[in-house]
Order: sequence, then structure tokens, then C-alpha cells
Amino acid sequence: MSRATVRGIDLDFESAGDARAPAIVLVMGLAMPGVAWPDPLVDGLVAGGFRVVRFDNRDCGRSGKLAAGRLPDLRAAIVRAILRRAIHAPYTLDDMAGDTVGLLDALAIDRAHLVGASMGGMIAQNVAALYPERVASLTSIMSSTGNPSLRVALGRPRALRAILSRPANASDAEAQVEHYLRVYGVIGSPGFATDREALRAHLRRVVARGIHPAGTVRQLLAILASGDRRPLIARITAPTLVLHGSEDPLLPVAAGRDTAASIPGARLEVVEGMGHDLPPGVQSILVDRIVAHCRSSQAGAER
Repeated sequence: MSRATVRGIDLDFESAGDARAPAIVLVMGLAMPGVAWPDPLVDGLVAGGFRVVRFDNRDCGRSGKLAAGRLPDLRAAIVRAILRRAIHAPYTLDDMAGDTVGLLDALAIDRAHLVGASMGGMIAQNVAALYPERVASLTSIMSSTGNPSLRVALGRPRALRAILSRPANASDAEAQVEHYLRVYGVIGSPGFATDREALRAHLRRVVARGIHPAGTVRQLLAILASGDRRPLIARITAPTLVLHGSEDPLLPVAAGRDTAASIPGARLEVVEGMGHDLPPGVQSILVDRIVAHCRSSQAGAER
């Protein structure tokens, strides 16, 4: 992967496909580096005629980390979020949106199709709202608006426990891989087959890029501190596709419906049987829908 210094932070990224083709920028979710986007999904988008950029968000993978220091109390922050009180965090989703735009600047990409998953969808939404001239289209996958309604925001307890759990030995790479295998066993897609050995190999690559617990806490605080973003994303003008799994146990499908309802003109497509992951069967569906959405957006802009 390559490296760019953006707003004083080093971001690791990689670019696939023809550099002259329209760009799709993939923004990944909580704690996960850019390689968490599966290669077949990236290859499918490249085959669709796009340049594809994926990168490690700040505080994960091989991108820059905040200086070590005392971490805020995450449980207290969650309680404050439920009570709808202000939360102080080292940075917010707006800052992470600024990172994404800074990367576009570094790569001399004037406008890009943004595709974000989970927290990455939140970041992509904020980019589209705050920097409309830089966004050709938006695809928000298994994400949310920050709506504090428990019906929208709260996943199943078992999924929440899984995502907040830690490996038994965080310093051992194989222990981390087995931990994430268990997590995906909880939050994964019941309607799609998963090859556990292929997933294990994929997770080894993810873990090798770097999993940073302190960074994960700070990213989660960024989500909580950003609060209800519905007034912000109501400003989005880019053509928007919202994709959400019918069986998502972490962010219920109600979050996808809420996202589509909050963005003017957004189109919602519910993927039956999909949870909060990207198994092979889901990847092919996403490639088809993202490519069609990006092409349609380009055609609309040219008319």
C-alpha cells in the first residue's frame, strides 16, 4: 500500500484499476483497515470500469495513531449517549470525513463515488453533506444516522456484546483471528454461506494490517460524540443508494430505512439474508448494485 500525509496524519491506501477511470473510494467501518474490503469486491468494481481506492482510517491499520494517553471511559460515554448528553472525544466523524477529502486532494481526485460500510457509511454520509462538490454519488451500506431512537440504533444484545468483546490474548495474531471468527459468527449473514477457511485467511490479512484497541475506542467515541446526524445529512444532494441487510443484528434494518428517509431522494434496497458482514454471496450483489448506481449517477450528471 501507499502512504499520504493528510491534515498531519499519515493515511495508508491502495489504488486499483485505471487511474484515469472514475474513482470509487471505499470507507471501512469500526476498527477495520482498508483490506477488510474483500479483494473480489474490489476486483468487481474495477471490472465495472472504475478506479478503486481503499484506505486505513486514522487510528487503525497502518495509518497514523493518536498519541498514547488516558482513554475516556467508554461505558460512561455509552450511558451519556443513551441519555442524549454531550460526549467529549478526541475527534468526531466530521474529522474523519475531512481525512477522506484530504486523501482525495492527495490523489488529485476532484470528485469520487463514495461507498461506506457501517462507521464508514457514517463518514461517507458526512463527506457528502459537508463537501457536496467532491461527491459524485453515495452508497451507504449497513450504516445509520445517529438517530438515538433505540428501535433504530440498538442491535441485539448478543451482537453488541460480540462487537465490544476483546480477544483472550490481544498480542497473539492467531488469537485475534479466532476472536474475529467468533464475532462474525454472531453478526454475520444467516442467508449466505461462509467459507470459514477463506474467512480465516482474510482475517489473517486484516489482523496483519494492525488492530489497535485504543484506536477502536477512540473511533467509537467519535461515533457517539457525533450524535444525531439527521439534520446534517438532510443536506446531501448526491444521488444516494442505501443498502442494508434484512438480518443485520448489529444495526437493525430500521437503521437503513431511517438513513434512506433522512437523505433527500435516497433509494433503499434491503438485501434479504444479509447481516453485518460481506460474505461472497453478498459481495457479488453489492458489486452489481454499486456499479449500476455509480453509472446511473454519472449518466444523470452528463445529461
